[in-house]
Amino acid sequence: MREMDQNPVDILLAEDNEDDIVFITDSFEEANFANVMHVVRDGVEALKFLRREPPYENEKQVGLVLLDINMPRKTGFQVLEEIKKDPNLKRLPVVMLTTSQRDEDIIKSFDSGACSYIQKPVDFDKMRAIAQHFSLYWTLVSCTPPNP
Repeated sequence: MREMDQNPVDILLAEDNEDDIVFITDSFEEANFANVMHVVRDGVEALKFLRREPPYENEKQVGLVLLDINMPRKTGFQVLEEIKKDPNLKRLPVVMLTTSQRDEDIIKSFDSGACSYIQKPVDFDKMRAIAQHFSLYWTLVSCTPPNP
């Protein structure tokens, strides 16, 4: 049995809304969960980052992706689909972090390989609580494959 890793994780946040970026990164920073929070603002950049294509060729592989659904150039669903088709990325845990409450989006996320779906709250206190609970779950309970 693999020992539980309680260290902060490197995260890729794919989010196009500047206010949400600040909201999410501050919340995860306060929860001491993210070792490094990399931010990209659209789906094309998310895939470049994950595949270590220029200008990201020197970046370390992240341990978790937080993915918004509604982004320019490629949606979160398109990014998720490409991640799960890529033999080098398919085991990477992807959490959909979005404002959508639609059952269709939740179902599509899980059908496409997301490991979790979190609805973004509208206030900082709720986002901070989500980040703290998620951090505890992710570091103390969940088991994930090692980074390639």
